[in-house]
Amino acid sequence: MAKRGLIAFACLLLVGFAALFGAGEYLSAPARRQIGAAPPDFPASSVTVSTAAGPVRGWMARGTPGAGVVLLLHGVRGNRLHMLGRARFLSRLGYGVLLIDQQAHGESAGARISFGVREADGVRAALAYLKREQPDERIGVIGVSLGAAAVVLSKPGRGIDALVIEAMYPTIEEAIENRLRLHLGSAGVGLAPLLLWQVPLRLDLTLDQLRPIDAVSTLACPTLVVGGEKDQHTSEAETRRIYAAVPEPKQLWIVPGAAHTDFHGVATREYEARIGQFMALHLRGIK
Repeated sequence: MAKRGLIAFACLLLVGFAALFGAGEYLSAPARRQIGAAPPDFPASSVTVSTAAGPVRGWMARGTPGAGVVLLLHGVRGNRLHMLGRARFLSRLGYGVLLIDQQAHGESAGARISFGVREADGVRAALAYLKREQPDERIGVIGVSLGAAAVVLSKPGRGIDALVIEAMYPTIEEAIENRLRLHLGSAGVGLAPLLLWQVPLRLDLTLDQLRPIDAVSTLACPTLVVGGEKDQHTSEAETRRIYAAVPEPKQLWIVPGAAHTDFHGVATREYEARIGQFMALHLRGIK
């Protein structure tokens, strides 16, 4: 009986290890899909910019000259389609808008999702494209989750004029622990090392490279930090820590009742009022 019990326990461990290994594969595997032309109600041109990992693809909608332009960066396993609501609202206000598929997402190249580190190359390329194509426009960026990490880890310095970071994880350790806690309960946190050890193997990155909270200290533009009151992926406390690490000038908005979700979708009116006012102030000088 004891021998059978040990065999059963060993089998259970192997199954658990295989499941976590599979989870690591899923989390970093590309999330590609064909997207094609912009929808008829959002007239935009297709854009391709080059990075070391290959082409990054997106859409560019030009705005009113002198009104400013905004780069939109989607979350993990998403693509530019997930930012269309924000793009339409900004376009109505006269802003130019660039939406890209981040590395290994949508129609963009890339072998692995790297949680912001190599996606930062696409952010740099997109910003360089905007500076070439619209050199007289002030630039804003809205990054959601992975997109927020990518722009922060790109360390844009004075290359942008306004930044909105939404639901950004502070460190990869906390991001993984939160997700294990959410799906497996508090006992699941003990499995975090089995996912974390895969990071160097799959991505050739160190855990120290996956700490956006450290990189926010290099920001050099007005920043609006947004988080969800009920977010279990990036908790309110973590969002407040990120906000505390961001240099002035800065603002904080905790969305009441919101989880790790599309803040524009769940609080549309207030989102458009807050982000519209923030961009108008810092891209147009309108108070």
